[in-house]
Amino acid sequence: MQYAYPAVFTPQEDGYILSSVPDLPGCVSGGNGLAETIFMTSEAAATWLWDSEEKKEPIPPPTQPAQVEAPAFVNYIYADTDEYRRKHDSRAVKKTLSIPSWLNDQAMRAGVNFSQVLQDALKSKLHLD
Repeated sequence: MQYAYPAVFTPQEDGYILSSVPDLPGCVSGGNGLAETIFMTSEAAATWLWDSEEKKEPIPPPTQPAQVEAPAFVNYIYADTDEYRRKHDSRAVKKTLSIPSWLNDQAMRAGVNFSQVLQDALKSKLHLD
C-alpha cells in the first residue's frame, strides 16, 4: 500500500532535524539535513504502517497538517509498505514443488541450490530484479 502523511520537522541548532508523524503515534525520526530526514521519516512511517498491516490493526487516516511555530515546518512524507516488505521481510516460506527425476539428479550432481534458483527465477518472472 502507498500512504502520504504530514510530518513535523524541527531543525535543531546543531543542524540535526527531528521529525514526527503525528497521525502515527510514536513514529519519530530525524537526520542530518533535510534529504536524510525526509528519507528516515518515510522509512519510520513505512515500518510503523507495515507493522500495523501485519497485525491487521486499523491504519489511521492522515489528518490536516498541524500548525507549527517556526523554525518547525510541516511537509508530507510518502511510505510504501509493499516496497518496505520487499526490502525487509525475508522470512523463509517453505514450498513443495515437483520436477522430473532426471532433472533433480543432474541438479544434485551439479550442487545446485534449489531455493536460490527458484528465488532468482521468481524475481525474474515478476520483474523484481
